[in-house]
Amino acid sequence: MRFSILLALTGLMAATSLGTASAQGGSGVTTAATVRKHLVYFRDKAGSPFTVSQPQQFLSARAIARRTRQNIAVQPRDLPVNPSYITQVKAVPGATVWYSSRWFNAVVVECDSSTLTAVQALPFVRTAQTVNRPAQVAGPSKYEEILDNNTQQRTQANPVYGQAYEQARMIGAVAMHNAGFRGEGMQIAVFDDGFPGVNTTAPFASLRTEGRIADTYNFVQRLPDVYRIASHGTQTLSTMAANETGVFVGTAPKATYRLYLTEQSFTENPIEEVNWLLAAERADSAGVDVISSSLGYLDFVVPYGNYTYADLNGRTAISTRAATIASRVGMVVVNSIGNDGRFTGPSLLAPSDADSILTVGAVDSLRNYASFSSKGPSADNRIKPNLATQGAQAAVVTMSGQVVRGSGTSFSCPILAGMVAGFWQANPTLTAQQVISYLQRSGSQYTTPDNLLGYGVPNFVLAYNLANPSTPLSTAGPVSSAKQLVVYPNPLDGNELNLQLTPALRAQPLHIRFYDARGTLVLEQRLAATTAAEVQLPTNTLTQGIYTCAVQAGTKVQRSVRFVKL
Repeated sequence: MRFSILLALTGLMAATSLGTASAQGGSGVTTAATVRKHLVYFRDKAGSPFTVSQPQQFLSARAIARRTRQNIAVQPRDLPVNPSYITQVKAVPGATVWYSSRWFNAVVVECDSSTLTAVQALPFVRTAQTVNRPAQVAGPSKYEEILDNNTQQRTQANPVYGQAYEQARMIGAVAMHNAGFRGEGMQIAVFDDGFPGVNTTAPFASLRTEGRIADTYNFVQRLPDVYRIASHGTQTLSTMAANETGVFVGTAPKATYRLYLTEQSFTENPIEEVNWLLAAERADSAGVDVISSSLGYLDFVVPYGNYTYADLNGRTAISTRAATIASRVGMVVVNSIGNDGRFTGPSLLAPSDADSILTVGAVDSLRNYASFSSKGPSADNRIKPNLATQGAQAAVVTMSGQVVRGSGTSFSCPILAGMVAGFWQANPTLTAQQVISYLQRSGSQYTTPDNLLGYGVPNFVLAYNLANPSTPLSTAGPVSSAKQLVVYPNPLDGNELNLQLTPALRAQPLHIRFYDARGTLVLEQRLAATTAAEVQLPTNTLTQGIYTCAVQAGTKVQRSVRFVKL
């Protein structure tokens, strides 16, 4: 439990600071009116200057491409809130608009109760929901992970992966890396409470030097700085992104990351679910592939907004509704189920009850169910969790760059999210829901799922072979030279890059894509079928930097390789 007298005092000071407005009572005594945040829903998007036929006005090219690949149409739900409505809300004296949500057609308004009444009187306002209230004590501890250096589990170190070896090997991530899939060209958004140390310590150095932190935003304070407040996010991110040979290598060490601070560390209010929603919308607009969220919501500091088990039906909680939409627009959402396994009966937290996402439970390094891992099913009787990975005594990196071990589904979630990114990189023609389906089919108990481990522990090689029955990967050792993609010279000091064609890439048309270090598609080429052993790829439009060359032959064979252009 992360709780102390210091934190209680911090919560008390934060609570008392919320009374910011004042009014004159009948006796002439000045009283404080409590200012709160409210989610104000609008009736429609009538008169909006945005249209579904011009999504480039509010979605990036990458976001549109992700939808196009999956045949997902842009819908009115995706349109931004009518700017005129926002202007009129801002014009109400005392109302401060923090954010707008296009998926919920709503705005976050900070104001006192009398101002809220005036806002609700606007003809286009449908309803309002208060999403934070002051409390006289700090809220419950948000995380139950325990960090320590002692373990009775199998903790075999490795000259490459360090203490992270077993958790990567368990789900086939080591084989995935050997096959050439480390997350290049994929984007992962991480929602958490802060990422201190990611901007300074050695395990995250390659993220910084290779420019693979594409975006940061602090939704709590409306700042770009996420390297503050708390370090739970540092630990969860490390299981995917840390990349220091011999010390720690995560499951997606070459992916591009977007770091979003959505949590108020020492309190719990529905505003954090709204922050989750806003971060998901920002991730969608940027074209993110995978969301990793080690967060859960059920009880709040003031019980006015608490959820019951009946609410965990996939359609009630704010964060659940947001996660469902995120999956509908083509992202794979990976979320921890929670750490309330000690309770009898179902104990999952929102948004892990969402439909069409990967909810993750925890096992130890011997693949045994971890007793703290929350249990399903959802209230509408769907299997939860969907999958499980190591969460008991998992290796993580702290804000000081130290490798320790910790327990919690907060760690099993991102370990899997990194593998999800690599699997999708290896199979770029799949839809998000097909990715989830293949990973579930690779689960260790796929034929006998339960509400402790879902479909079990997934495996990259098994999932890959299910998706590619005609070109399976070996279950042991590095990928053979016949399957490796080679480009030269590397580094490239010029404009002609030579691509060696493996037998699987010959005699059929090729689709070549180049991605920069941030995962942005910067160049595409299509080559006619050839039986030649190698071809030349003009790169004169590429500037100095690090790139991923992805080659696709037909619909089944995909390979990628990184190179440096000087």
